Amino acid sequence: MKLAVAAAGISSFALLYAPQPVLPQLAAQYHLDPGSASLAVSVATGALAIAVLPIAALSEIVGRRPIIIASVTLSVVLGLLMPFAPSYPVLLVLRALQGIAIAGFPGVASAYLVEQLGKTGVAAAVGAMIAGNTVGGMLGRLSAGFSAEALGWHGALAVVAGVALVCSAITVVSLPAGARAPGERSRGVLSGMGLALRRPVLLAQYGVALLAMGAFVAMYNAAGFRLTGDLGLSPAVASLVFLAYAVGSVSSSNAGRLVARFGRPRAVLGGLAVMASGILLTLPDSLPLVVLGFVVLTGGFFAAHAVANGWAAAEAPEGARGQASGMYTLAYYLGSSVGGTLGSVVFGHFGWRWLVGAAVVWLVLAGGTVVGLRGRGVRRAVVSPPAGSTRSRTGRRTTSPSRPTA
Repeated sequence: MKLAVAAAGISSFALLYAPQPVLPQLAAQYHLDPGSASLAVSVATGALAIAVLPIAALSEIVGRRPIIIASVTLSVVLGLLMPFAPSYPVLLVLRALQGIAIAGFPGVASAYLVEQLGKTGVAAAVGAMIAGNTVGGMLGRLSAGFSAEALGWHGALAVVAGVALVCSAITVVSLPAGARAPGERSRGVLSGMGLALRRPVLLAQYGVALLAMGAFVAMYNAAGFRLTGDLGLSPAVASLVFLAYAVGSVSSSNAGRLVARFGRPRAVLGGLAVMASGILLTLPDSLPLVVLGFVVLTGGFFAAHAVANGWAAAEAPEGARGQASGMYTLAYYLGSSVGGTLGSVVFGHFGWRWLVGAAVVWLVLAGGTVVGLRGRGVRRAVVSPPAGSTRSRTGRRTTSPSRPTA
């Protein structure tokens, strides 16, 4: 099971972000500005955001495994077709369809694992899924970046699709059947959605996902233009910036320790502050500082994301856990789509400094959603790692997830 979900994560996230390092090549071929070129990423993440809730609801009826299998299979088929797109509009249509296909994995995987393994046995499998997601995002970007110079963007996307094909085949062969029959919990989907939209603490985490992800993707969408343009690097060398994702894997895996020591509000705020520091480091036209800035930005983002995601899971009502997870995922990828495109437009029209300013403002707003919870009685919740639950200063008992999802 760990092998299956890790392979699915690698396939899905390699395909989702494969065009990011070749945005300058797309812009050059189709005479696009950075904002228009970034649509190659944003239409997929936007379609994913729109599709994730309906697909999660569908999985309550047809079962989780069929959705995951269809997701990895269809996304790879579309990935193999993409290098043959005759025009940029056709490429965008294929990317939108691919985003819808990919939505089946992140929208369903956590619920599938809990049903298969229970809360006590799910930690290792969710950890494998997180690792696969992070590795997939990094591998897709690196594969495309290194292939683009020799093969062009068509060949680069084909290379990523080939990697995803192997991973999806592993998932299809090794993913076990679901533990429950389809349709067992098809009732109450809409009522659960209402619960997921009424709690201020959940709304705050959706806000963090939306704004932090928007700032994060906006910076990475423009990174290729900055590194290959202002700093004169080749596409292959510029793609090495995506190695910073390795730092994100480390910071997300240690998010539980931050929560145990500082509590969830301070841990999220700390991650957002680290993100802002990394963004500001990229201001000078100095390659070492720009690279360091992206490393710091990535570490802070994944820490904040892991804590916010786990916080949402812990605070979700019993009958709305799937819906709360779906809402968080929707906000996360809506931020990627809207924030990524808006940031690229800002960069294309006004330059890097204005992009940095916009990203920092978004992070301040994200922090404001967390600070605002204190006025509603949400206190510092200290989580003890050995226990399955913890008591806050107010005496309220909250359940902590075994591992944050990414």
